[in-house]
Amino acid sequence: MRLYHSVFKDETKLDINYVPYRLPHRDAELHLLAEFFSFMLKAQGRMAQRVIITGDIGTGKTVLSQRFGTNITREADKRGINLRYVHVNCREYRGSLFLILHHVVSIFHPNFPRRGYSAEELLRILLQVLDEQDTHVILTLDEFESLVEREGSEAVYKLTRLQEIRMNKPQRVSLICILRGLRAIEGLDASTRSTLQSNIIHLERYSEQHLMDILNDRVSLAFKPLTVPEDTLGLIAELAFSENGNARFGIELLWRAGKYADAEDLGIVAPECVRKAVSSIYAVMRKSDLASLSHHEKLFLLGVARLFKGSQKAYASLTEAERAYAVVCEEFDVQPHSHTQLWKYLQMLSALSIVKKKVSAADSRGRSTIVYLPRIPAHELEKELSTLLEKEA
Repeated sequence: MRLYHSVFKDETKLDINYVPYRLPHRDAELHLLAEFFSFMLKAQGRMAQRVIITGDIGTGKTVLSQRFGTNITREADKRGINLRYVHVNCREYRGSLFLILHHVVSIFHPNFPRRGYSAEELLRILLQVLDEQDTHVILTLDEFESLVEREGSEAVYKLTRLQEIRMNKPQRVSLICILRGLRAIEGLDASTRSTLQSNIIHLERYSEQHLMDILNDRVSLAFKPLTVPEDTLGLIAELAFSENGNARFGIELLWRAGKYADAEDLGIVAPECVRKAVSSIYAVMRKSDLASLSHHEKLFLLGVARLFKGSQKAYASLTEAERAYAVVCEEFDVQPHSHTQLWKYLQMLSALSIVKKKVSAADSRGRSTIVYLPRIPAHELEKELSTLLEKEA
């Protein structure tokens, strides 16, 4: 009996809550955050800051803020400054200012009673506790939209104007508000909105190459050497890019693919593991789509499925796909269609997201078209097409 060997070195490095030391392609934003809050290391208590971080899902808003929080608190410790970074997901607390503030107060005052106080009183108590402990706080409100939607301008106004009720006392609380876009705060009154919008960091979507860099970093942390081929990473990066450059989706897909590799004791994370992983997230193979294909479209697709089923590659040239199609045609005793007709089939299959195509980088022979299966496991596709073709025989 062969011993089981996992492809993972430390799969916790792929957990959604893991904060890596390096954030590829977010160095500029991390440096800007550090500049915005540099006063907390030089002149703490003399001012407070409010920063908004915006960006689509998977652009690294949360991990950027958490990495910054770890960095600045570590530096504060070195300098003997009492600085705490507190990260709260507003959605987890149902967008309730009271529940959010109670959680924050409980960090500094464990077992604080849950009843008997209003949100406004909790704000005063928080500031009192921070005064007593001579502590300053960077409070990050993640999914800030939840708070805005539930509580509106009044709650946000209270948070942004904390210091106005504390004349001549140290400013203890600075804010980072994380949200997808500024549209969520357009309904706030002008005064509150202007206070919030003074410092905005917008995270652009990751490019496909950015995603490759991020995934490569995670592979080095989470997997044993040589267990994740370049083709596999390329396929995951393509899929994450197709999900609006969602790095979080890519990292989850990488973890799931590793789990499929371990379940089958493969020793490597093959492209087929990725296709199985993505099909477990989305039910992407609609049998009605396959059934509606013409006879030769099914034959062409069967050739592609077999091409990838028997290969550890994620990509193949159109020429290879055509050869595989010709072999299938011979098996079914039919005459293959022309290259022009196959190109039309590929266009249609690409529109259905069953097979995808792209132009490869130029080499000594110029550019060429390559094809890949983005979401459907090759063995499942082959099985379904074989069944359909047998019925047509």
